[in-house]
Amino acid sequence: MEFKDTFFSRKLNLNCGGRLLDLSEPRVMGILNVTPDSFYDGKRYTTKEAIQAKTQQIFSEGASFIDIGGYSSRPGAANISVEEEFKRLAMALEIVRTEYPEVIISVDTFRSSIARRVVKDFSVDIINDISAGELDTEMFATIAELQVPYIIMHMKGNPQNMQDSPAYTDILKEIFMYFSKKIQILNKLGVNDIILDPGFGFGKTTGHNYRILNQLIHFEIFELPLMVGLSRKSMIYKILENTPDDALNGTTVLNTLALLNGAHILRVHDVKQAIEAIALVKQYIQAGESETE
Repeated sequence: MEFKDTFFSRKLNLNCGGRLLDLSEPRVMGILNVTPDSFYDGKRYTTKEAIQAKTQQIFSEGASFIDIGGYSSRPGAANISVEEEFKRLAMALEIVRTEYPEVIISVDTFRSSIARRVVKDFSVDIINDISAGELDTEMFATIAELQVPYIIMHMKGNPQNMQDSPAYTDILKEIFMYFSKKIQILNKLGVNDIILDPGFGFGKTTGHNYRILNQLIHFEIFELPLMVGLSRKSMIYKILENTPDDALNGTTVLNTLALLNGAHILRVHDVKQAIEAIALVKQYIQAGESETE
């Protein structure tokens, strides 16, 4: 494999409210879950003080953007109302926008009404949709209207049933067909700033997840930014027989593999370690390139 063709090479930019974010070198997206039932950090960031402290940590450690979620998408999570989701998000967005007015903010939601409100009320820059429009048929039109970068993730089912014996004939083929159709529809609507997320852990077994990771390089065929969310997930702690709290080392290992196979964005709970992984992989690749010049 020629790493220089997959990493620190292709010029990719996102238009975030008139600001161009260069993804020719990988970036880190820090996670801020303001939910009481997230699989790893539930209840940790539900007060003003906790949100302030976590936001400060995320950006001081080098994240390029923050992803704020008010609806837990862990397997079997409870379905909450639109009003409750917006209430959670609004509290966090008010804090982040006031204290860090220039930062790039992504909101993790599959609801078009939430997407519209957070962009209009808080100048949110990116919408991160775990369902790629499957759970809200108005989402694509809303993104086209808002003209913000849009993260589309592959998920089979919904958070309530996605892990009920997920099965595929050919998982990579199915995901590629899924993304191809979504991209075509979005492009026709005038949406061009699209980020792909294979959806590790969303309607997939542990074996499926590692199959996708092993073949991640092939997503370059879409010529779009690729985001991976591996942070502290069950595909790590089930193999290592530990818990999400003990899965940081495993997360760094898998993030490194993802970087070597073309990931542009690492969505993580632990920013410092992801930044270090990027720096070391960059040095590794540059050393290999210097040998061939």
